[in-house]
Amino acid sequence: MSAVYLLLLLLPLVSAQTFHWGRCPTPKVQPNFNLQQYLGRWYEIEKLPASFEKGTCIEANYSIRKDGTIKVLNSQFYKGKVSVAEGTAVIPDLREPAKLGVSFSYFTPYAPYWILSTDYTGTSIVYSCTSILNIFHIDYAWILGRSRFLPQQNVSYAKKLLVNEGIDLFRMKATNQTGCTDN
Repeated sequence: MSAVYLLLLLLPLVSAQTFHWGRCPTPKVQPNFNLQQYLGRWYEIEKLPASFEKGTCIEANYSIRKDGTIKVLNSQFYKGKVSVAEGTAVIPDLREPAKLGVSFSYFTPYAPYWILSTDYTGTSIVYSCTSILNIFHIDYAWILGRSRFLPQQNVSYAKKLLVNEGIDLFRMKATNQTGCTDN
């Protein structure tokens, strides 16, 4: 099967994502990343489109399981109800603890989940990219906050960092966090 046919078959699957020709960028990640400080609740402030995130009030909660893996609990308000997805994160290489792998199914491989920058108490900048046969890549980026709203200077800083790392933010959009209730 030629690459063109493969691309045509995959195009409907990636239409809600952000994809680009070529390989994934390789941005720098948070030096001396401390997982314990990162755990807890993060609210999605802005993101590149993702087919699995269409709602409002999107948040993620990270905690350590007894087996040492990281429990990822994502929630959003969509079509009149709260939708929750539970996944697992791991640190494949302890020498690079800011490069996590995340999976939401036993049947899918771990996808990259790289923490590019975080201050642990306010803002986090996360990037994920999957290369398809080195022909094109699908990427995701998130600006997260410990509160539902961040000062504009934090959002601007996050966007500048992503752009400086070669990540195209043309399709980045704000997540609606108004009218949300905290559990």
